[in-house]
Amino acid sequence: MSGQMNIHEIMETLPHRYPFLLVDRVLSIDPGKEIVALKNVTINEPFFPGHYPHHPVMPGVLIIEAMAQVAALLSFKSMVADPTKKSVYYFAGIDGARFKRPVTAGDQIIFKVTLLRSMRGLFKFKAVAEVDGQLVAEAELMCTSKTVE
Repeated sequence: MSGQMNIHEIMETLPHRYPFLLVDRVLSIDPGKEIVALKNVTINEPFFPGHYPHHPVMPGVLIIEAMAQVAALLSFKSMVADPTKKSVYYFAGIDGARFKRPVTAGDQIIFKVTLLRSMRGLFKFKAVAEVDGQLVAEAELMCTSKTVE
């Protein structure tokens, strides 16, 4: 694998912004194949005050959303054209989502996303999330890129 992306390059590629941008850095990317990225989970996350205040846990749906954002980065870097402000990346399906352990403040999530197949603008990925080398979540994601007016 090759290539990395810092937060500025991520923000040039994805339309998401605070508090919904859930990827901090791309560690490696092999366009058309796979990507490894990370998110630093801090106590300042906007969901912690309301998601089990006495035992803050990152919501599983946000872990899946972060996986999708990493998958979008891989898709955009795999396509010939760069994304524009009119490019929107949508979920088309989520299969086999499993959550193995909670993610809490202080954790660093490593996302590993592999492109399984791409056909006519529809992408299918295998995504895993790990903390300290332990699996915390996994899913197969189907996503598509659309141009909006």
